[in-house]
Amino acid sequence: MILVTGATGTVGREVMRRLPVGAQVRILVRDPARVSGAAPGVEVVPGDYADPASLSAALCGVHSAFLVTSRVAGDQDARFVEAARAAGVRHVVKLSAAAVQDPLAEDLITRWQRESEELLRASGIEWTLLRPRSFMSNALSWAASVRSEDTVRALYGASANACVDPRDIADVAVLALTEPGHFGQAYTLTGPQAVTAAGQTAQLAALLGRPLRFEELGPGRARALWSGRHPAPVAEALLHSAQRQREGAKARVENTVLELTGTPARSFEVWARAHLAAFMPL
Repeated sequence: MILVTGATGTVGREVMRRLPVGAQVRILVRDPARVSGAAPGVEVVPGDYADPASLSAALCGVHSAFLVTSRVAGDQDARFVEAARAAGVRHVVKLSAAAVQDPLAEDLITRWQRESEELLRASGIEWTLLRPRSFMSNALSWAASVRSEDTVRALYGASANACVDPRDIADVAVLALTEPGHFGQAYTLTGPQAVTAAGQTAQLAALLGRPLRFEELGPGRARALWSGRHPAPVAEALLHSAQRQREGAKARVENTVLELTGTPARSFEVWARAHLAAFMPL
């Protein structure tokens, strides 16, 4: 039995859809009604990291699990790993982040991911770590302003990020969950080239067939924007991360997706073509 968490999220949804037909799959989600695209026979169970009984029930009979946590500096990883160990789970594939390898990245989000990785490594459970760069799907945050104003707003628009298509992350996750040879491995996952927000804006404009304007957000405006969406410490962590990107820390391209799957990582243009409807006027 394979357990998938985060199946209503960006990567977990793609993992769920890519698992082999006929595999025994269980989905753990707070609201089962939000799960869409599950194959026939997939079991969907309600649960929450804060509810030990629901974790124990969901992990019963599971040999491999895909773990996504989202509460920065919280105890979701600890709760899940404890329950997985008690249930006899053999292998956990954890979604982490590429920044954990950067010794100069000391923001709250990166420290939390490092601590979560270490907790899993020390658990006695076999592990595989997926360390992606930023998701290409983060560009969906621009969709509303593109539709209504033909404008993209971002911080440090000339800084490059080797962002990755979530579908590529999911392809690697499925390999790790279903094939041997991935125990004890940490995979850094990137797209095929580093791109800038200004460059992404130009690509979207070409695909949409209409001009788009890129507007640079200064740190003050970015802080105000992110503080409206996240707790203040998380907003500060995002600002620190953006500064690291500006310094070139996120531009390195890895060939891991090609090496593992045999297929080149998808470009931003390929991702954008698949999601172009989100940027079109309603």
